[in-house]
Amino acid sequence: MGNTRVRDLTRKTQKDYSLSFKLMVVEEVEKGLLTYKQSQKKYGIQGRSTVLVWLRKHGRLDWKSKLPMKDKAPPKSRINELEAKIRRLEQEKEILNRAIDIADDMLGTDIRKKYLPLSSRATGREGKDDVPSK
Repeated sequence: MGNTRVRDLTRKTQKDYSLSFKLMVVEEVEKGLLTYKQSQKKYGIQGRSTVLVWLRKHGRLDWKSKLPMKDKAPPKSRINELEAKIRRLEQEKEILNRAIDIADDMLGTDIRKKYLPLSSRATGREGKDDVPSK
């Protein structure tokens, strides 16, 4: 009988959180500073889905998707991913522009047709006002 363990039978009670506190937590999660689980640990929020409910109710992002949260990237990492993609596309554009310049020089052509303003190319109309003076 000396090895019997006494369990701690204290029950956790439900806490009420202020709206400003909820909005602060939602903002931190949406900025990507914390995941919703990290915010639960940091602030001692008891319910498993409490922060997720707040995100769905008060958040600006779509937290209603069917993907489990562990498969969903935090907004900060998605932003970083998209910024890297933008940098790569800008580099590709620069390479293509250089290739066009080289082709223009080698072949003596004007591939870009720089003399037409964008608006007349988009509408397909050419007028005497559209041609820039030299």
